[in-house]
Amino acid sequence: MDITFGNVSLVLFIVAVVFVIKTINVVPQQHAWVVERLGKYHATLGPGLNIVLPFVDRIAYKHSLKEIPLDVPSQVCITKDNTQLQVDGILYFQVTDAMRASYGSSNYIAAITQLAQTTLRSVIGRMELDKTFEEREHINRAIVNAIDESAANWGVKVLRYEIKDLTPPNEILHAMQQQITAEREKRALIAASEGRKQEQINIANGEREASIARSEGEKQAAINRAQGQAASILAIAEATAEALRKTAAAIREPGGADAVNLKVAEQYVNAFSQLAKTNNSLIIPADMSDIGGLIAGAMQVVKSQKGN
Repeated sequence: MDITFGNVSLVLFIVAVVFVIKTINVVPQQHAWVVERLGKYHATLGPGLNIVLPFVDRIAYKHSLKEIPLDVPSQVCITKDNTQLQVDGILYFQVTDAMRASYGSSNYIAAITQLAQTTLRSVIGRMELDKTFEEREHINRAIVNAIDESAANWGVKVLRYEIKDLTPPNEILHAMQQQITAEREKRALIAASEGRKQEQINIANGEREASIARSEGEKQAAINRAQGQAASILAIAEATAEALRKTAAAIREPGGADAVNLKVAEQYVNAFSQLAKTNNSLIIPADMSDIGGLIAGAMQVVKSQKGN
């Protein structure tokens, strides 16, 4: 009897332990568990300690509410200009409704993957090859918007899509490389021609400015010479006038007229004395003996100027 009672106690203890394990459920943070009661959706358990009815309720689905990266398999897309393009991307999504994620689709991950591929082919098919490299952001937004609308029924929120790689065929890559090389050579030639053009402009501007500077210098030099000559002429005229005034004043003084007679006579005699030494032409009076009369006439002119 004791052995039988011990066995029953052991069985009851094991049943109690199983009952407790089935009753108490601890859900981790950022997780959601879906509970079915008798095969029908009953509740969604949040993080923490949760109690369910054992053998009546069961944990049917367990979902992570964290952001999940999903690698979308590489596929071949045809662009608008009939070029094949190998596209590889990654999709980021998050489960927002555990109940919908459990019953909205038999496999929401596969559904999202297929929808991402078909949407990508559709978006790439409306673009030319060159645009696909330039419009990555547009492609990413278009795929997210298209998937997010359908994924809402599956309890999933699509956060973003990123294209990892766009690989055209080798022939297209070679042609693109040639195009890039030609474009760079073209820019180099244009830059060289612009440099030569600017050089010629700079030379012409330098010559023009130098010519203007030389002309301004010549103009100023001419002005300075003219002003110098004018000042010299004025100084000579003023000196001559001053000498004449002093001569006239000296003539008016006593003995001034005799001094003039003597000076005129000396110059007259000196002129005749130099006549035979040089080849100068000289007009002389017909009567060489009338020198005294010539001097007297000159003195008469002096006297008349003195009287005035």
